[in-house]
Amino acid sequence: MHPFLTDDFYIRWGSLTPDHIEADISKALEQAQAAVDAVAAQEAPLTYANTIAALDAGLEPLSKAWGLVSHLDSVCNSAELRAAHNAMLPKVSEFFSSIPLNAALWQKIKAFAENHGEESLSPTKQRYVKETLADFREEGADLPPEKKQQAAELKNRLATLTQKYSENCLDAVNAWEKIIHDEAELAGLPESAIAAAKQDAEKKGHQQAWRFTLQAPSYMPVMTYADNEALRREVWQAYQEIGRGESHNNQELVHEILDLRHQLAQLLGERNFADHVTKRRMAGSGHNALRFSEDLFAKIRSRFETEASQLRSFKHDALDVQHSTSDGGRSPEPPLLQPWETAYWAEKQRRAHYEFDEEALRPYFPIHRVIDGMFEIAQTIFGLRIEETSNIEHPTSNVQRPTSNAGEASGKNRGSSSDVQHSVPTEPSVWHEEVKLYRLFDADSGEMLGAFYADWHPRESKRGGAWMNYLITGNRDPEQGERSPHLGLICGNLTPSVGDKPALLTHREVETIFHEFGHLLHHLCGEVEVKSLNGVNVPWDFVELPSQIMENWCWDRESLNRFARHYETDEPIPEELFAKLLAARNYMKASFHARQLSFGKMDLELHINWPLTGKTDLDAFIDEALDGYIPAYATQPKSNVFNFGHLFSSTTGYAAGYYSYKWAEVLDADAFTRFQEDGILNPQTGREFRHKILAQGNAQDPAQLYRDFMGRDPDPDALLRRDGLLG
Repeated sequence: MHPFLTDDFYIRWGSLTPDHIEADISKALEQAQAAVDAVAAQEAPLTYANTIAALDAGLEPLSKAWGLVSHLDSVCNSAELRAAHNAMLPKVSEFFSSIPLNAALWQKIKAFAENHGEESLSPTKQRYVKETLADFREEGADLPPEKKQQAAELKNRLATLTQKYSENCLDAVNAWEKIIHDEAELAGLPESAIAAAKQDAEKKGHQQAWRFTLQAPSYMPVMTYADNEALRREVWQAYQEIGRGESHNNQELVHEILDLRHQLAQLLGERNFADHVTKRRMAGSGHNALRFSEDLFAKIRSRFETEASQLRSFKHDALDVQHSTSDGGRSPEPPLLQPWETAYWAEKQRRAHYEFDEEALRPYFPIHRVIDGMFEIAQTIFGLRIEETSNIEHPTSNVQRPTSNAGEASGKNRGSSSDVQHSVPTEPSVWHEEVKLYRLFDADSGEMLGAFYADWHPRESKRGGAWMNYLITGNRDPEQGERSPHLGLICGNLTPSVGDKPALLTHREVETIFHEFGHLLHHLCGEVEVKSLNGVNVPWDFVELPSQIMENWCWDRESLNRFARHYETDEPIPEELFAKLLAARNYMKASFHARQLSFGKMDLELHINWPLTGKTDLDAFIDEALDGYIPAYATQPKSNVFNFGHLFSSTTGYAAGYYSYKWAEVLDADAFTRFQEDGILNPQTGREFRHKILAQGNAQDPAQLYRDFMGRDPDPDALLRRDGLLG
């Protein structure tokens, strides 16, 4: 029995236990190696089917199985699972690193690509042939033998280091807690935060107490609302120490990761890791990405500095404190804020200027209504149907299923209920009791496009943040007209329910759900015949367009009325409160952009310029690189470089790619203007977006896909115009 290697479309999560990992992954590695060897030994005539497609199909079982292991490591981490995962990680990394470095395999792939006669292949397959050649070359296929070995060793070491980095972040968050017994110390905190802290304390065996942690739903209310400055300072200092403490320390890891990435890039013929990563993305090079970020910051810098000065003045005036110079006169400038004061005074200033309290919105965002309304919006504009699955059908026959990162589909699609034979209805299997399973259909044809899991609340065994991932990538065969469905997931760490109340979200958490659902739709709506070009397998600086454009539906009255309803009365958001929400939308927007741009600039500076300095003080380098991007504080905060999973929790991930958020935000601000012009719930516009963007994956150059939808190139000023920062 090999539960990680079953062909079931719906995953039997209960059978995926740590004791099966070594045997199952070892077997999958043997099968995958046999597939590689078969292609490498393939005799003429070489065809698409017996080279590129055969290679992709041969990697499917391993890709799917290891994807399951990695996912469980993210959501159900335990000592046993971690040990099993880490025991196999070097072997899996070594295998995947070896593929483009296999000389015999490369010779066959290259020979087919150079002599196949492109007219016999569809345009999509022709593109995939070119992409495959570029992938191999980018990973070192043309290196001499001794350098191939060095490249493999660097990649394997990076896989181990980044996994340890991720574990340290999770362990450091779980290692800290603050138990409060005096309710007076909670002054200023919203009722929702106090109730959640009390419930959390009771779960941990603390009676008549309140427990706070470094998980976002606990940490953020303290930093934003707590009147107790000592509490804010203590929590802030604890968060600053993630990845920096005596235990769970990431400092040496980051130094080594950056060094190895630079070595790898230069070994592969690039100046730096940023150029290696961005070469085939929309930016084209690390310096282009850096220039984009710096140019955008230059446009908002004056407004950003004004916002920082205004916040200092607001605190100064609110406290009515007289600051004197040495000669007894009034200080010409208000004193600098402490970093643990910024969110607190920013919230007070927002309330003063707009009479807007974000907590007043929580009752209108019960999570079940938000999700149902989001589904309704997607169904309306994109021509979809979404159903929660109370029971499913597990095929009893051994049917080959499509898997992530694989090539051509094999066998008839049996993912939709109309195609499954000899199956047994069962309750859906999930990895945690809070997880839900849904299926997504085309509203017109009734075809099942795919299914997805949703896991929204924090646990100690679950990594932080919010993310979308895919477990199976399907495709549509244009010749046979058959579809194999997709399987994906979305996860978050949102405010949990308290007592008998449903989970009541902040507006920002609502945006997070819409954002991750946008990624998911990109995956589930993919129509590309080649799986490896389908869904979210697109250039990284294009992948955030579908996610970020979805956030716009969180701001319009017409769309909000679909889901923003009081959890007790079912009343919509009152007009007065909605007007305040809109009025405050661009509050301190320049500061928000500066913060995001600082992350992107730090990322690029680390992967372009840090390796050239010969320095050892990473904090000092970052401080200098981000001069002007961070407000001046009385206590200078440290960067988050040792607690930044986007950059360091995987071999590449968002490394040298964090700028993509802002790059794609320019695209989303511009593309949404078409919805505004046509009607934000206009189904014709929505279906065009689905078929011209979501369905196309990487079948064409992303710039062309954008032009197909908008009829023109992006307007570079669209983002600043939307956010009130233009001019």
